[in-house]
Parts: sequence; C-alpha cells; structure tokens
Amino acid sequence: MLNVHKDRSDSLDLVIGGSIVYISWDTSSLDVKNVVHQILRESKGIIRDNFIGLYVHGSLAMGGFNPQSSDIDIIIVTRKLLTVEAKVSLAQLLLRISNNPYPIEISFLNIEHLKKWEHPLSYDFHYSEYWRTRYEVDMAVGTKQYMNNGQQTDPDLAAHITIINHRGICVEGIPITEVFPSVPRADYISSIMGDYSDCLTNIEIEPIYCTLNLIRVYWYLKEDVISSKYEAGIWGASTFPAEIAATVKKVLDCYKDEKGNIEIKRNELLLFRNYIVNQVGNY
Repeated sequence: MLNVHKDRSDSLDLVIGGSIVYISWDTSSLDVKNVVHQILRESKGIIRDNFIGLYVHGSLAMGGFNPQSSDIDIIIVTRKLLTVEAKVSLAQLLLRISNNPYPIEISFLNIEHLKKWEHPLSYDFHYSEYWRTRYEVDMAVGTKQYMNNGQQTDPDLAAHITIINHRGICVEGIPITEVFPSVPRADYISSIMGDYSDCLTNIEIEPIYCTLNLIRVYWYLKEDVISSKYEAGIWGASTFPAEIAATVKKVLDCYKDEKGNIEIKRNELLLFRNYIVNQVGNY
C-alpha cells in the first residue's frame, strides 16, 4: 500500500506498507511455472522447428518476483525470422495468457542477430501489457500493422541479455552460454542508464523500485556487480553514509514487509537521490 500525503510544510511524504512475498524461479509456485510452460508449449506449437530456447530473466530469475504485480520476463530465440502469420498467432496467444493472472513481457530474438551483436539489438516480435491495446486494435481492424513492421530495436535488450548471462534460467533449449553473446560493458551501461534517468524523475512516485534500482545501477558502475534490487539494497544499507543508509533500510523494511507501514519523508528521498547522482557522477 502506498499513501501520499502532505505535512504542514506541504512537502510530500510517503507511507508504504502491505503484504509482499518475493520469489525466484526455484521457489515459485506451480501457478507461475505453469504459465511459463504454457507459453513454451503453445509458442513451440506455432513456431515449431524454428525454436531454439526459452529463457527467463528479470525478477523471476533473480528472486524479486512479486506474484501480485511483477511481470514474467521471457526471451525466446529462433533460428529464422518469424512469418507475419506466426506473429499474429503469437499475439493472439499472449493476449489470451498475459494478465491471466501474471503480466507477460516477452521478446522473440533471431539467433543471427545474437551472433552479430549490435546495440541496440534488433528483435523480431515483442509483447507486453503496454502493447496490448495496439495488438487488440490491429486484430479488430485486420491491419496487422504491428505484426508486419519488420525489424525493430530495443535498447533494453542489452540489459536483459546481461542478466540472462549472469542469472538467467534456461527453461528449455540450447544452454545460455551457447546462445547469448557477452554484452560489452558500454552497451550494458547504455541500456541501464535509461531506467536510471527514469528513476531519478520518479523516485517520489515509485520509491521502493526507484531507490533500489538506483543503487543497483551505482553498484554496477562502481564494482561491476550484477544484482537484484534486494541485493543492491543490502549492499547500500551496509556501505552508504549513516543518514543515507537509514533511508535505504526503511525501503528494505518495506520491501521485505517486516514493519508494516513505514513513513519515508520526501526530503529523505531527495537526499538519497542527490547522493546517488553525486556518486554516479564519478564513473
């Protein structure tokens, strides 16, 4: 639960709480695994021998999956480019499965693009709930605009593939080390800095996600560590100056739901943000 209110000085404070349970692929319920296996089974039924592998990344791979709100993040790799007909069938599949109950974010990548690394990387087909309306309209009017628009690029793929290389799950197919290239450090940094900038802007709106994600970016820049948000928070709480660490500990307490409702002052968030900006500026 997130409540926003104003104190006497009109500064925004945040009261955060609620029951949250975070899980990994290994500790996830059959409900979660069944959704992934359904996508695997039905996607293979559509693309058939074009399938190379299905790989889980993001929060489910790294132990930060919240069954109440997290996306299931997936990459499927194919041998050759998808036909428009296959994309239509995949869109229909994902419109039916996604958000029922877990939102799905999935990209289909061609193996040839992975062999010839470029940043931002091309993808063949993408679905997320952000794209739902586009596909629904496409289906309704029969234009196939978003299934027939050729190759697109996504700067986030450099981050996704780096996570797969370090923490990803091969659910079925050729092993990760035989499919995915090593992403150049500069490309990974380019990828994560977009989210970093968004978090600087949105820290008062999404204090938990943004605080922990900002630490995660800083930790990588400082020590090349690929971490989950929770792991980054633990590191920040144990290494930052006392006043900044106290704010991080509050965020972690909320993330773990150990103390119920937790009040975080607006000036605490801004002090934390300024500290991170100054530290990141050194790299």
